[in-house]
Amino acid sequence: MRLADFIESNSAAILAEWVTFARTCGPIGAGMDLDALRDHALDMLTTIVADLRTSQTKAEQDDKSKGNADRADDDPETAAEVHGAGRAGSGFTMAEIVAEYRALRASVLRLWTAENGTLKGSDFEDLIRFNEAIDQSTAESVSRYMDDIDQSRETFLAILGHDLRSPLNAVIMASQFMIETKELIEPHLTLTSRILRSGKRMNQLVDDLTDFTRSRLGSGVPIVRRDMDMAKEARHVADEISAANPTSSIKLDTSGDLRGDWDCSRLSQVLANLLGNAVQHGSEGTPISLTVRGEARDVVLQVHNWGVSIPAADRAEIFRPFKRLQSASATVTSTGSLGLGLYIAERIVTAHGGTISVDSSDDAGTTFTVRLPR
Repeated sequence: MRLADFIESNSAAILAEWVTFARTCGPIGAGMDLDALRDHALDMLTTIVADLRTSQTKAEQDDKSKGNADRADDDPETAAEVHGAGRAGSGFTMAEIVAEYRALRASVLRLWTAENGTLKGSDFEDLIRFNEAIDQSTAESVSRYMDDIDQSRETFLAILGHDLRSPLNAVIMASQFMIETKELIEPHLTLTSRILRSGKRMNQLVDDLTDFTRSRLGSGVPIVRRDMDMAKEARHVADEISAANPTSSIKLDTSGDLRGDWDCSRLSQVLANLLGNAVQHGSEGTPISLTVRGEARDVVLQVHNWGVSIPAADRAEIFRPFKRLQSASATVTSTGSLGLGLYIAERIVTAHGGTISVDSSDDAGTTFTVRLPR
């Protein structure tokens, strides 16, 4: 019996095995009812049967085997796409979706070969066509699943960025106002100052997490280019970091033409991350230098600090997310950092078409170098 005829005649048995496997997909699958588990499976089998009975060119065969089959622009969603969306909404993982198709493939071929016995010449052609159809369905389901997951993440970012940031800003503004009145006495002044610092730190963590999630979605860190003076912004950030760390000495050196089209707030973020990193990991009592140099086509930023060098193994992964180095200061046990500062700095520089690198040794200290095209 040809494979298309077999699937059409034995769809009930195939779907029964599909449901049995889906129930093994963690607690989500175990708790789903029969209709949910059969979610568009029959429609997918019907699509596969129709595909097996349709002639195709060699180019169409190659595209389908890679999950890239063409579809008319006005075609509705395929059953596989709807299945992927449903699984995303139900809480299935991508691995579980792929496993479902693997189980479907295995069930169909096992039942078919058991009935047919020895495969003949035309059967091998059906086998190839069936695998191509399964690959196409898998690609459609996974693509739709990822689209829906990405949309969910964007919704999460909106909630995180608005619903959490709004009360944080209220805390920051209220505590800032109370301090600026100069009417607080101890211990209320110290406690309010601590609330202000904690609120600002939490706000920064929200910013870092938002940027990290956006970058992982593939859209990258968004930038808005405008003409700016890098010297002015470097001076502003250096003053801000110095005020927050009065025991640290930051020396700024600027030279050359330092104007260009960049995202000012984003590059301020890069400078703040690099200087904050130098404060945290530099040797106490040694100066930190921020050099901004204008060249013919690029502007080069360098942040240097003295201290224990970064091991070569760590330098290779230092711009990866959640990478945290041991602070040079024995008194620093926790910074409240997610380990995203250098990763986000690298993403921002890359979004500007620039590069960022690090050199570190016990003799020369540690230098982060950012090169930005104008």
